[in-house]
Amino acid sequence: MGRTQETFNKKEKEKNRQRKNKEKAEKKEERKANSDRGKGLDEMMAYVDENGNISSTPPDLRKKKTINTEDIQIGVSRQEVGVPADVIRKGTVTFFNESKGYGFIRDQETQDSIFVHISGLVDAVKDGDKVAFEVETTPKGLNAHNVKKAE
Repeated sequence: MGRTQETFNKKEKEKNRQRKNKEKAEKKEERKANSDRGKGLDEMMAYVDENGNISSTPPDLRKKKTINTEDIQIGVSRQEVGVPADVIRKGTVTFFNESKGYGFIRDQETQDSIFVHISGLVDAVKDGDKVAFEVETTPKGLNAHNVKKAE
């Protein structure tokens, strides 16, 4: 009679394969035992408290705040600057670029920096000139127009 052709290496590989299959089956049984399936709805619920933390207890309804949806602002609203119309102001040209056609005037009273475009000039101006001007409010801020050199 002949001997089987199994070598030591083949026997070790077969033992390892059987051991891995046994470990896999044990892990599968453990997962089934610890499964969340079959739990009631109350056991699966999670709540968010007034601070935004997740908890297992429902929030206290006495602390509930109602928020009007019209009061919610998305984005940043522009601040309205209370500027009286048609008031002649005085100031100093702090910067003016003739090649680009714009500059800034420092108001004497409020010390605000007010944008001026070349189209709003009556007289030619340069840095350091004392000027009289009117202010208009635009979506981007304050603009000076009717800018004249002051004596």
